[in-house]
Amino acid sequence: MKKYVVIIICFQFGMIFSQEDQLEEAAKEAKQYIAQGNELLTDQGNFPKAEGEYRKAIATNPVSPIAKYNLANAYYGSEKYDEATLRYTEATKATNATKSEKHKAFHNQGNTYMEQKKYKEAVEAYKNALRNNPKDDETRYNLALAKKMLEQQQQQNDQDQDQKDQNQDQDQKEDNKDQKDGDDKEEKKGDDGDNKDDQKDQGDKGDEEKDQGEDEEGEPKDDQKDKGEQGDEEKDEQGEPKEQQPQRPQGQLSPQQVKSLLEAMNNEEKKVQDKINAKKAQGSKVKTEKDW
Repeated sequence: MKKYVVIIICFQFGMIFSQEDQLEEAAKEAKQYIAQGNELLTDQGNFPKAEGEYRKAIATNPVSPIAKYNLANAYYGSEKYDEATLRYTEATKATNATKSEKHKAFHNQGNTYMEQKKYKEAVEAYKNALRNNPKDDETRYNLALAKKMLEQQQQQNDQDQDQKDQNQDQDQKEDNKDQKDGDDKEEKKGDDGDNKDDQKDQGDKGDEEKDQGEDEEGEPKDDQKDKGEQGDEEKDEQGEPKEQQPQRPQGQLSPQQVKSLLEAMNNEEKKVQDKINAKKAQGSKVKTEKDW
């Protein structure tokens, strides 16, 4: 029984040594990919091929933060900030990453956020970098700059929000004014309709009164007609004829002149007749003096 136990233990140690050898071989191979990626990116500026080499290194040795960090730097140089942020985060979370490696990853991640104007995230990234290396003055300077930019951004956001609120209030006032004008127009339109109805009622009332003053055939009734003629006669006596009289031929007497002339002749004739009648009534005059 003891013999079998010893064999099993030896077999387990053999597996451990074999895994360590595989990890060392993978780490060695990953370093080769990283070196090739660095050469392609730095010396030749060939980002696509360099990216491929870094990816091979990550696939060969997933626990290594170096390949992820270098790939993040390659993305940052190509202004692919979202991809860079993702790879920097992976580098900081690598299990065997040292404090120095984490400090560099957080520092460059803060720079990536600064390029995107994500100042709040940049402040947190620089703080994490200082937690891993409190003595780095460059990180400390970047942190102060990020705080200043964040404050200015918040002030600008507040001003923009105030301006937006003012614009909304102005738009609301204009909408209320337009609504009020529309209501006033509708109210005025309704008043005009009522006035038209009143005018129509007055017109109907006038037509009704007119109907009362006419007979069934549409002619004025007798009493209304007589009143009209009487009014015309009164108008004639006042010397204001309703219709203009036709002009007389030159030298011809008017009816009024003829009437006046006849009255004067009658008056003269009456005077003569009165004198004759008076003499008849007196008789012959008695002489009181002698004749010569």
